[in-house]
Amino acid sequence: MSNPDEKKIHTYQDWLTWEGNWELINGKAYNISPAPTSLHQFIVGELHFELRTFFQDRSYYVFVAPFDVYFSESGEYETPDHVTQPDLSVVCSKDQISKNGCYGAPKLIIEVLSPSTALKDFNEKFNLYQKYGVQEYWIVDPGNRTIHVYTLQEGAYQVRNLYTEQEEIQSFVFKDLHMSASRLFSWE
Repeated sequence: MSNPDEKKIHTYQDWLTWEGNWELINGKAYNISPAPTSLHQFIVGELHFELRTFFQDRSYYVFVAPFDVYFSESGEYETPDHVTQPDLSVVCSKDQISKNGCYGAPKLIIEVLSPSTALKDFNEKFNLYQKYGVQEYWIVDPGNRTIHVYTLQEGAYQVRNLYTEQEEIQSFVFKDLHMSASRLFSWE
């Protein structure tokens, strides 16, 4: 077990040898530490509660990080090209779920920004999730108290809405899914 050189290009085989929690995007290693703030975890907890409540009688599965999501150019998951740990993932097909995580794109991914992850979430992960067909991508920004909701249309994310804390967040993929944004930011 070792730690990767964050300046080098790596493979999935390299990723298997690393200590701790790492993401692999486009061959680049991203460390998933330090631990998230209490506000970050509060928001993730509120979102998880809302999603679990909404999906409880449906055949959808809600996962919270650390939970690996594997993406593969070839569709072969023995040696995937990318591994991420989204804050929340909604998987609609039990066939995608393995003991190691999720193979292929979840239907919905939510990332809660931290100062150390904001650029990666808005750039590398945005492009990766778009490329591999994540139907809806939410980026929760605690600093600005906003939620960006992107929906995949014709292979590209369109900005569907930017919600502020006074508004109801509305999913475009799951038409009946909506929640109060103010609840997410009620910690402060």
